[in-house]
Amino acid sequence: MPSGLSGDQDKSDLPPERVHEILGRKGLLHKEPATRLALCAVHRALGLPAGASRNLGPPQPRTAVVASSNLGNVATVARLARTVAAGDLRGVSVLDAPNASSNVLASAVAIWFRCGGPNVMVCSGATSGLDAVATGRFLINAGRAERVIVVGAEPDDEIAAALYRHAVAPDQVLLRSAAGCVVLERADRVTWPAPVIGTMHAGPPPTQPPPDDFDATFGACGVLRTAAAAASVLEHDHAVTVACGSRADGWKWLRVTPTEQGGATSE
Repeated sequence: MPSGLSGDQDKSDLPPERVHEILGRKGLLHKEPATRLALCAVHRALGLPAGASRNLGPPQPRTAVVASSNLGNVATVARLARTVAAGDLRGVSVLDAPNASSNVLASAVAIWFRCGGPNVMVCSGATSGLDAVATGRFLINAGRAERVIVVGAEPDDEIAAALYRHAVAPDQVLLRSAAGCVVLERADRVTWPAPVIGTMHAGPPPTQPPPDDFDATFGACGVLRTAAAAASVLEHDHAVTVACGSRADGWKWLRVTPTEQGGATSE
């Protein structure tokens, strides 16, 4: 069965140092900018009010997290590498250790929102956001979760921006700091009518989607475009093609469709 979804596509410009306005201040110390943005995007996608207290109850075993970020913690990794290379092991803070893990963004979201299901980090380049969405759909279809929080986030610090220009956009396109979230749910748990996400396909889409503001958000791009598609489907009641990729990483695409309860079919 297809998965119903909801998404957060709030375009307000909220930098990482101000996410406490949404999340509150407690627990944000030493968290990466990309992690802070991801937490804020999930908070909004779940419909939580600004400053709402964190859920400190038991983990929800049927809620999974899939996160997408290619450059989220590269600044920390580079700083630690320089410190160790200089022979200053005492200069490595134990508080930086969690941020050196490639899974830090996904695990931080799972801990913050008490998600006890599968926890997956996707770092597959320009298609990473859609790969994360497809992974979330797979977890639901395989019975591993009833709900999946899919979040994509990228920073725009100096190191991340330089790596992006070198490896992805040599024409000097600037990396954009951004985060987005969609929440996938099993079809029989969704309040219908709702957007439905279809199977992901490799290769350029049959029709070229219209341009948007998400091209330079890298790992967040596919999640942001899926959230935008969900909003468009709800408003206009028509299918939307979501695509992302590059010449180096290839292309992926899927369809988000309006399907009412009882008429849902897999694509």
